Amino acid sequence: MKSTMSAAARDYVRAFYRDNRLNLAVALALTVLDVPAALIGSWLLGRIIDVIGTGDVSELARLAALCAAFLVASLAVSLGMYRAKCAFIYRALAQYKSLAFERLSEKGVRAFARENTGSYLSLLTNDVASIEEGYLKRGFLIVYHALLLAGSLAMMLALSVPLTVVAVALSAAPLAVSVAMGREMGEREQEVSAGNERFVSRLRDLLAGFSVVKAFRAEAEARRLFDAANAEVEGLKRRRYWWECLIGAVSENLCGSLLQFGVFLAGAWLAIAGEVTAGTVLVFVNLCNYLVMPINVLPQFLASRRAAAGLIEKLAEAAERNEARRGDKVGRDLSGGVVLDHVGFAYGGGEPVLSDVSLELAPGGRYALVGASGSGKSTLLNLLMGGEDGYMGSIRVGGHELRCIDAGSLCDLMGLIDQQVFLFDDTLRNNVTMFRDFPEEAVLGACRRAGLGELVAEKGLGYECGEGGAHLSGGERQRVSIARALLRKTPVLLVDEATSALDARTASEVAGAILDLEGPTRLVVTHRLEPALLERYDEIFVLREGRVVERGTYDELVAAGGYFAGLCSVAG
Repeated sequence: MKSTMSAAARDYVRAFYRDNRLNLAVALALTVLDVPAALIGSWLLGRIIDVIGTGDVSELARLAALCAAFLVASLAVSLGMYRAKCAFIYRALAQYKSLAFERLSEKGVRAFARENTGSYLSLLTNDVASIEEGYLKRGFLIVYHALLLAGSLAMMLALSVPLTVVAVALSAAPLAVSVAMGREMGEREQEVSAGNERFVSRLRDLLAGFSVVKAFRAEAEARRLFDAANAEVEGLKRRRYWWECLIGAVSENLCGSLLQFGVFLAGAWLAIAGEVTAGTVLVFVNLCNYLVMPINVLPQFLASRRAAAGLIEKLAEAAERNEARRGDKVGRDLSGGVVLDHVGFAYGGGEPVLSDVSLELAPGGRYALVGASGSGKSTLLNLLMGGEDGYMGSIRVGGHELRCIDAGSLCDLMGLIDQQVFLFDDTLRNNVTMFRDFPEEAVLGACRRAGLGELVAEKGLGYECGEGGAHLSGGERQRVSIARALLRKTPVLLVDEATSALDARTASEVAGAILDLEGPTRLVVTHRLEPALLERYDEIFVLREGRVVERGTYDELVAAGGYFAGLCSVAG
């Protein structure tokens, strides 16, 4: 199985066994012991039948004692086996998911933004459940049934070679049919996995856009979309289940009934001929169950394990798709400022979004970026955050070319306050610190500077923010993102329409809080052209159709009576 896997997929398989080999060894050892326990039970039944014919009461009493001891030992082995299996599977899945999320967190923002998060939700939920059943649990069952098949054949040979030949002959052909049909299970499992991805993606969109659906009274359309996705995934599951049932039916009918009747009739003929005892025939019939069961289930289990291995490969491939930035590690020294020199950019070789943009941000300066919608403001910030490398010209941060800076170093240099603030359903402290350890005074200081002092004084840092920050106001959510940036102490703070979703009063307060900050260089994309705020910027850059058409202080731009003055006039 492993030999057909990629190196990346084998890393995930190794995660199952890391620091988990003792649990695996115990579980396998007890699984091996469970096989002779089943065979001994059959042998005891045969001996009891033979004793009935002899009428030996003392032998019957001895067999009764053996049966009691057998039941106790069998129960102990089974309980120990299940406990060890549970311990192994728990750790295996925990480590598998942990490695998957670790690799996912190492992906670059650019690569992650181009992928469907619904696929990752499915990979770490639906697919993990399939891997648990198909790869881990059935891995033990494959070992058990393979040993049971071998043990049954060995015991049959010891009891009667002719009857064993009959049993093997009757079971060989159906086994080949089952194995051939089992190959289809891998494809069916992959189809279900892909269907689950689409279903989770659709469900996520419908839930995320719930308010929009209600506002447009599109409930019926939303239900139609959900029902279509639901019908598709359930139809794929039905096809998979049909193949499981088909494999089981062929195995059960051909292997089960044919084998049972054939062995029973052959055993009866040998018993009449005096070749075997009635007890031996009963043992053989019972052992046929242990022969039939593995033949029935092993093709299904092997197909399920092969399909589950395909899901592991799928996760490995998804996690390996990466465009993480690799470059030089640099410090936080911003003595050279941020300099854009004749920068141009176009998405996918299309029309230029930015053309010949040149500007300079001095350390600690306050700068505004204004322009009509679609003028390239957010794209410019995306370039500064390292979202794209394929720009023309030069962007130098602290004297280093941006495309040559390591991703981690760039994150230490650039902080972003976005229009959409993501908050965890957790405490205020954890949302500000992003679950990292910071001194208490540093956290409180960042909150005070961001304007959260009153909230912290009233509610405390342990205040639960709710799902998506539902317990906070819009202004408080934005202030949390400001506090995050302050706590990280990034030399450059990029602000992308951070106040666009806020009311006028709250927006002015948040914008003022950003301007009041001491230390970081601030580049603020804003559509609010309020003179009281714009007058506080050291320089305003005016973008139009991807070009910087004007620059200067507020007073200078208004006095020039150009494009910026027109925007301010329209904003009124």
